Amino acid sequence: MEQESTYTVLRQIRTDLRLSMDGVVAASMRAKGINYRLIFGVNIPRLKEISKKYRPDKTLAEVLWKENVRELKILATMLYPADGMSKETAERWGAGIDNQEIREQICRNIFQEVAFADQLVGGWTESEDESTRTTGYWLFARLCIVRSETAARISKPLLLRHAAEDLKSESLLLRQSALNVLKFLGQSSKEHAAEVLQSVELLEGINEISKSEMLDLLRFEFEYTD
Repeated sequence: MEQESTYTVLRQIRTDLRLSMDGVVAASMRAKGINYRLIFGVNIPRLKEISKKYRPDKTLAEVLWKENVRELKILATMLYPADGMSKETAERWGAGIDNQEIREQICRNIFQEVAFADQLVGGWTESEDESTRTTGYWLFARLCIVRSETAARISKPLLLRHAAEDLKSESLLLRQSALNVLKFLGQSSKEHAAEVLQSVELLEGINEISKSEMLDLLRFEFEYTD
């Protein structure tokens, strides 16, 4: 797509967003701390409809991704052809995730589809950056949900160790993401379920009431594991 036509499409997309904007929703998002230069308040189903009007294109998606506008960033994840994304680009986009909504959309729309998703999970869950680890955990969960073959290539012992340790994090989002990983790990087999429960039981430096609640939740999730 030539630069001129890229910006022509961008103007058309902006028009679509203005026609679909919801000021009440946008104000609510800002009140909840969602911080962008501009928020149109367009919901995800409508954004999916808008994305279908345009051909997936790397150049267009890169332009949209660079905009500090909620809806344009989400559309970028819908319009970047996943089969054409390189690991370097995935790493760059992953580093640009600054909120959970974008994390969910990019993992669903792109990262779970790439052939190297296991490498992303492996690298991100070992990162010292909490946001990056959260993305790695969320991506692993998505791979499990869609039963991706790439999930089988991920080192389960390492993932278990990192996720269990992050149950002690002060970040609620990181703790929830790590607990979600442990749930999917344990659901894969009775052996993995036992390993997950043991890892949590042996955790030190964590509130015993919180640990008990986590163990109860995990046992419930593992109840019907084969």
